[in-house]
Amino acid sequence: MPPNYPNFRKNVPWLIIFLEAAFIVLFYFLPSGDCMAEFSSSSYPAFQDVSHMVIFGFGFFLTFLKRYEFSSTGFNLLIIVLGVQCSVLIEDSLVLLFGGQVKLCLRSIIKATVSMTAVVISTGAVLGKTNPVQLILMTFVEIIAFRMSRWINTTVLQISENISMMHVHLFGAYFGLMFSSRFPEPSPRSEKNASTPKSDLLSILGTLFLWIFWPSFNSVLADDKNKVIYNTYFALAVSAVTAFVWSVLTTKDGKFRMTHIRSAVLAGGVTVGFAAHSIEHPWIAMILGLLASVITVLGSYCLQRCLNPALKLHDTSGVHFTFGLPGVLGGLAQVILSVIETKSDLLRLGDLLMTDIGALCLTISIAVITGFITGLILNLKLFKTPPVSKYFDDQFYWEFPHSAVGF
Repeated sequence: MPPNYPNFRKNVPWLIIFLEAAFIVLFYFLPSGDCMAEFSSSSYPAFQDVSHMVIFGFGFFLTFLKRYEFSSTGFNLLIIVLGVQCSVLIEDSLVLLFGGQVKLCLRSIIKATVSMTAVVISTGAVLGKTNPVQLILMTFVEIIAFRMSRWINTTVLQISENISMMHVHLFGAYFGLMFSSRFPEPSPRSEKNASTPKSDLLSILGTLFLWIFWPSFNSVLADDKNKVIYNTYFALAVSAVTAFVWSVLTTKDGKFRMTHIRSAVLAGGVTVGFAAHSIEHPWIAMILGLLASVITVLGSYCLQRCLNPALKLHDTSGVHFTFGLPGVLGGLAQVILSVIETKSDLLRLGDLLMTDIGALCLTISIAVITGFITGLILNLKLFKTPPVSKYFDDQFYWEFPHSAVGF
């Protein structure tokens, strides 16, 4: 291990203290209004569901690496609590910039927590290959870039706030892929880049929490919450059934594979989030869940064996086929449903096609460009990227009360 790494780790708490002090000062100067009129009995349960999903669900979802469990859950919590504060400040600063009145409400924290999903997804692509400073800086850059993308979509393209927020899966997946592409690839024979029954069990526990709370996630900013919850549940149910079926069909020994189940059961929730508010019949949501699960399982097989090696992309937790491809499917489904609804009005149909497809392409483009540039910058020697030999290893950052033998 290079001798300057221990000293570098000692600088991490000072960076965190500096950032937190800056947040406290900025919140002190940020005016706040009375938001009691906007409070409802459903606000706090929705906040709880989204927080459970992002902190607990994603925290355990990423614990599949056998020697990176402490870091997966610990760093996930660290970047979320820092990122939510940053996101609230950015959101309210934009309100002030355009002459609005700032209201520090529970809804502000909910929107910030949902936005942080993009960062958590990106973390999955580069899991085990970055140090805490790189993760923190990536969080701030991605939150700013995602908010810029949402601002263009909502103000210029007139996309509704709920749909623009559902682009979080697309943005997180493609930002993370480009960010990860700038880091050295691990050895394919690395024993640490693998799972154990224990780590897989923890990961599937996180998947179950994500599955349970996904209807709340999709509906938290929607106007017609009942319809969104209804459609999201059926899409998730069908994607779970399809995941078990295709897992058996695509394995040589005809057994279920935990990688398929962990990823594909969530694909329906990702896909249906774009159009759940406009789907009138549950069978449409069920078809989307089925297609999303199939794409995820087939993508897991094809991307990891064909596309990723050719493009030199190492996607640690498979965010491309878990969130990226289902997100693209969801965006296209939303465009198709909009076309069907307005097929009699050709003028409005053309506007919808331009705005919906434009928003989809814009989100992916900003994610790819900003992710690539961020990866280039944070991979400089200044930020001391961990050596490949120290990838996927908790002991590089955490104190263990037990011996590493047998860990």
